[in-house]
Amino acid sequence: MIQMGLKLRVVLVLLLGFTRQRVDGLCSVQHCNDRTRCVLSKDQRSCKCTIGYYADQCDKNANIKVMCGRDHMAIRATEDFFKYHNVSLESLHFPNKSCRAQREVVDGVPHYMSRISKDQYRTCGGKPLEKNHTHIFYSLSLLSEPRVNGNIVRDPLIKINFTCIHPYVKRASLTFPVIPSSSETVMHVDELDATIQMMLYTDDSYSKAHSSAPTIELRDKVYVEVTVTEPADFFLLMVSGCWATQSPQPNTTEGYVHTLLQHGCVDDQTVSFFNVSAAQSGRNGESSTVRFSFDMFRFLAEPPELYLHCTVQLCEPDDHESCTPNCNSISKREAVRADPTLGLLSYGPIRIEIPDRPQSNILMTVVLPVAGVWTVGFFLIILITVVKASSRRLAKMGEQ
Repeated sequence: MIQMGLKLRVVLVLLLGFTRQRVDGLCSVQHCNDRTRCVLSKDQRSCKCTIGYYADQCDKNANIKVMCGRDHMAIRATEDFFKYHNVSLESLHFPNKSCRAQREVVDGVPHYMSRISKDQYRTCGGKPLEKNHTHIFYSLSLLSEPRVNGNIVRDPLIKINFTCIHPYVKRASLTFPVIPSSSETVMHVDELDATIQMMLYTDDSYSKAHSSAPTIELRDKVYVEVTVTEPADFFLLMVSGCWATQSPQPNTTEGYVHTLLQHGCVDDQTVSFFNVSAAQSGRNGESSTVRFSFDMFRFLAEPPELYLHCTVQLCEPDDHESCTPNCNSISKREAVRADPTLGLLSYGPIRIEIPDRPQSNILMTVVLPVAGVWTVGFFLIILITVVKASSRRLAKMGEQ
């Protein structure tokens, strides 16, 4: 437990600590004595406050804080800092003016805060994402509108540039065997390698995965999860196609094949998608994890087992359109399972449990009815024999 706690703290430092921002403020040259708070120009005639400090003597701290969460980013500073520069709350916004700041009291001190979710990043004017082999960069600017007095502007404008730098953090998981309890594939997108995993779970809570080749009864729900494990929570994922075969080979022409998903749309009426945050109805391609279920079935021919195959497509975080399947099309084409732009995952075998019928039932339904017919026939023969014997006795007694 101690080792796990240390790892968690390192992850938090990476997520919350990799930020940068810059705010310059003017100050009085005669009071610029502390270089940690103010910096003189080369000609010694002007000075600027260092990051986070303001006022004529650069002795006040704006307490600027950038917060980079897994699915949101925010920035805040003290209300007094903005009032010193004659910047009102109503004038603060991101490049898209509809994304504005709010007043919030933190530990008894009023602050102005601007916060957006990851889905609002592009809408609010976020800069194009930058990425390298190890990090992803989200950059935004908090701006103030000019305060117009007649036809002039006297007060300076506020512009705070800040960046959230997210490292790739691989999620820890239980030590399930890779085969056959899960399936993994690696896709190369631009300069990034993405790892996708497919697993089967025991129920719709998706908390306990099958640790060995599962055996599932007919009509029971099969709960499937396909997720991008690395980089976590970056790409959008769409499951383009899923089908079952009797063979471990996904593109085999031997045996039966049954299609569950085609072009990201349901092709089996028992398939249902789940929302990742709750066991509710969801959609394909909304996040980096896709969850769905289907009713267990079997093929007509032996053996009573099958293999599940799925193709997946990855999209950039701001490219929702490419990962949104069009399921309203009237005509359906065959799934293109050999498309090189799609990743392929295979899982199996999944065994089908077929309960044995007790032999007593067969005896009751087949043997007993046959035995009953023979018994009735036997008694009829005896009865006829007795009747004939009685008739002969009566005839002899009549002759005497």
